[in-house]
Amino acid sequence: MMGLCGLANFSARELRDKKVLREMSKRLQLPRELDIVSMERVACAAPDQKLGLLPDGLVAAIIGQPWWSDPELEHIAREQGEGDALGEAYRRYGTELLQRLHGAFAIAILDSRSGRAFAAVDRIGQEPLYYMAAKGGFVFGSSADSVRAHPSIDPSLSSQGIYNYIYSHMVPGPGTIYSGLHKLPGGCYVEYDGKQTCMRDYWEPPFDETNNVRLDVLGEQMRSLILQSVKRLTKGRTVGAFLSGGLDSSTLAGMLAELRPGNANTYSIGFSASGYDEMGYARTAARHFGTQQHEYYVTPEDVCAIVPEIARVYDEPFGNSSAVGVYYCAKLAANNGMEYLLAGDGGDELFAGNARYAKQQIFKYYGMVPLVLRSRLLEPLLFRLPAAVGVVRKAQSYVRQAMTPLPDRLEAYNFLQREGAQEMFQADFLATLVPEEPLLLQQKRYAKPQNASALNRMMYLDWQQTLADNDLRKVGRMCALAGVEVVYPLLDDPLIEFSCTVPSSLKLKGRRLRHFYKEAMADFLPLEIIRKEKHGFGLPFGLWMAEHVPLQELAYESILTLKKRPYFRPEFLDRAIELHRSEHTAYYGDLIWILMMLELWLQAHGH
Repeated sequence: MMGLCGLANFSARELRDKKVLREMSKRLQLPRELDIVSMERVACAAPDQKLGLLPDGLVAAIIGQPWWSDPELEHIAREQGEGDALGEAYRRYGTELLQRLHGAFAIAILDSRSGRAFAAVDRIGQEPLYYMAAKGGFVFGSSADSVRAHPSIDPSLSSQGIYNYIYSHMVPGPGTIYSGLHKLPGGCYVEYDGKQTCMRDYWEPPFDETNNVRLDVLGEQMRSLILQSVKRLTKGRTVGAFLSGGLDSSTLAGMLAELRPGNANTYSIGFSASGYDEMGYARTAARHFGTQQHEYYVTPEDVCAIVPEIARVYDEPFGNSSAVGVYYCAKLAANNGMEYLLAGDGGDELFAGNARYAKQQIFKYYGMVPLVLRSRLLEPLLFRLPAAVGVVRKAQSYVRQAMTPLPDRLEAYNFLQREGAQEMFQADFLATLVPEEPLLLQQKRYAKPQNASALNRMMYLDWQQTLADNDLRKVGRMCALAGVEVVYPLLDDPLIEFSCTVPSSLKLKGRRLRHFYKEAMADFLPLEIIRKEKHGFGLPFGLWMAEHVPLQELAYESILTLKKRPYFRPEFLDRAIELHRSEHTAYYGDLIWILMMLELWLQAHGH
């Protein structure tokens, strides 16, 4: 996995060639796998063709799958290297170069004359970038570990980061698990002027509800954009495709088969657990498009074998259990000789495919009841009734959620909301943080898009958190662990911008998720896949742990060790185990997983 890493905080004396810079990088004692190229003033990690060393003292580094909409810059990238193209773009346009740079990228430009630094990530944040101002300098990297390794960085953990992890099951940006270390959100750049850093947006989604083009015409435009993206990302590469049997993975499998008839490889994993196995849909898609299908069934033994390694390779705690399935699927592809995999992440967030979007529709009805009737009659009467009665309990839950504004309502079933922070965490720990921070961050992101519908605001929030901080980190890191690169055709800039022009009423029609997408793909995808419910690579951890003793031991031993740390109330940890044993095994299994992965991560990273 190629990374990006650097510093800009020492006096510059020489900028000769890449061999000299690599030799100097040894002084920084940063992780070898990052292939660091450094100098006393600046350090950058990137393949040679993605590092530009310009005669006027600029060092430009870029990683990812970038492309230029400026033909001249694209020519320089092709003939001289992407780093040289980036440096030239910066000389011509400054930070405005970001309006011409597209695809997945993280970039850094360091000026050895002025001591200034500039770094940015793509519009969604497909490539991560961490940064920190420390001891009069600017340290950055494509992983938290690479930045933390610098001797001037404070390696202490952030109480807020730990709390935010439990709330969100990952640490949402711009914060991190480390004190003072920041993540750069998608569509943003950061500048360092020799004294301090300043983060700014360079792109916001141009949502537009006025498009009256016919659905079939829009559908053709979308299909053409997806095919162009797949072509660009597969050209000259040994590439296969993840295939879960959902809309997006099936679409990409079909596009790959169209481009490589008879030679399109697809990879699927299954689980021998009722309600979790989607292999039948994957096989349907594979037959429909004539792909060469490869399959693997994940077992509880597989989970036990890989979980400690998953905890180790993530540079922040990560609690999405579906990482296990992604790893084994990617490993299947790597063992089959694949160098790249197409992943369908992003389709749900661009075209309204998440169930919570449709669920919000039912709360609109309550808002139609006159306020005076709600506040003076319905609510006082309802909340006087005994909650023990099933229908009353459901009615009370509905009204409580309807009374809660978006985006807060999306967290109605969050563990922290249901259990209460005071019941979960030790008082001294809570006193060091702001419990409202995760919700405040969501509120800020939800409000950010201009003139956007509630649906588009929810999707934009998911671009920033569900995608950038969760799904893309999950897939990217697991593919790297398995030894294969991953690309995301559905997150190409032209397709993102196109999605902003599709009216909300077409994306979600009534409560039909992805209405526009399904109509546009009706003659391309099998009918069974058009009609199927969304699932993916979800792991039946809670169910397996109830029966599989080694999994229980791994989880319970982790939680027992977690009791010794100054974060959680011991009685809460005991209760979490008891709730998993006695109540909803899947729901509380997720909680056990999140706690287990935190402890395993802390151990693996020496905390």
